[in-house]
Amino acid sequence: MTSDFIYLDYAASAPVRKEAFAALQDYREKPFAGANPNSLHTLGRLASQELETSRKRIAQALGGGFRPTDIVFTSGGTEANNMAVYGIAEAMRKKDTARTKVIFSAIEHDSVLDLVPAMRERGFEVILVPPQSDGSIHPEDLQKLMDNQVALVSIMSANNETGIVNDVDSLAQLVHAYKAPFHTDAIQAFARIPLALAQVDAVSIASHKIGAPIGIGVLALRRTCPFKAQTFGGGQELGRRPGTQDVQSAYVFSKVAQMVVEQMSEVRPYVAAHAQRVYDHLCAEGTHIVPTTTATMDNNRLPGLVSVLVDGLDSETLLLQLDAAKFEVSAGSACSSASLNPSHVLTAMGIPRNLALGSLRISFDERVSSEELDAFCDTLLQIVKTYR
Repeated sequence: MTSDFIYLDYAASAPVRKEAFAALQDYREKPFAGANPNSLHTLGRLASQELETSRKRIAQALGGGFRPTDIVFTSGGTEANNMAVYGIAEAMRKKDTARTKVIFSAIEHDSVLDLVPAMRERGFEVILVPPQSDGSIHPEDLQKLMDNQVALVSIMSANNETGIVNDVDSLAQLVHAYKAPFHTDAIQAFARIPLALAQVDAVSIASHKIGAPIGIGVLALRRTCPFKAQTFGGGQELGRRPGTQDVQSAYVFSKVAQMVVEQMSEVRPYVAAHAQRVYDHLCAEGTHIVPTTTATMDNNRLPGLVSVLVDGLDSETLLLQLDAAKFEVSAGSACSSASLNPSHVLTAMGIPRNLALGSLRISFDERVSSEELDAFCDTLLQIVKTYR
């Protein structure tokens, strides 16, 4: 990212870390760099060994009892979510023809919710769990929708717009009582908060959210979880996602994931304190800015993600003015930023349209200073004062 701008859109894509560039250079200097890990010659076998080592690092970083053989490398988080939804639901229905229902939360990322019409075309009934007013998904609301016809439940670990953290452990236990599998999109949560994944059957993560390069993700899929491959080819990734693997990207992702998770206990409170400072600054009395959710920062919101609503102004105006002042933020998910409609997440939370249209998401990690955040807050408050 250029130093001329203060970049505060880490939830869309975090700037590549210097450690990622170092890992990339380290890989490129290895004798097997560029070798096909499926080849039988010496360099191919060395590349394969490095790929397996990368799986081990990712499995260790995830925790939750996932094993290296559970790790399936993908092109990113969207593919990982698509694979999980299609592959698990189809396999469950094949195993038991009565399993024809799929349940998502109404606050899922577009890479899950955009599958609703496609799943219906495949003959599944799709049901959406509404969030509480604070944006979280409660087990009792899911309980009302569960029965023995459910093929899959997919509920995100933390929301990409509001930062709300869901109790994935309790949700997964509830789903298992009906002998159905549970998938979670942990793309925003991974390496930012400790994940409770012991009860989760499948989890999606993505490299570029933690400061590694764009273009690689992971679907961690337990061997006990039914799965039907959606692509076909050379049988790589135990047949779950055929295609020659990108060893270089897997190596860099795993190195960065290992480092970020090791530093999380120290970084998390530091970043959370910065986020609370931003909330306090922006949402003081008389600013016409309010938090999107009433949830507290302590275990209920992601550190480093601030979600606010500006009363009486629209996000597009705010974003353009902030961009002109060289502050880069977003109105919500980068995957739907071109829409002029209120976010589906805010709508599901019951936030009035006129207020939801003024949403802003400010996201960062430990690499952003308090001085930069203070400068952003002062600029935004001045813009709001000027336009009102």
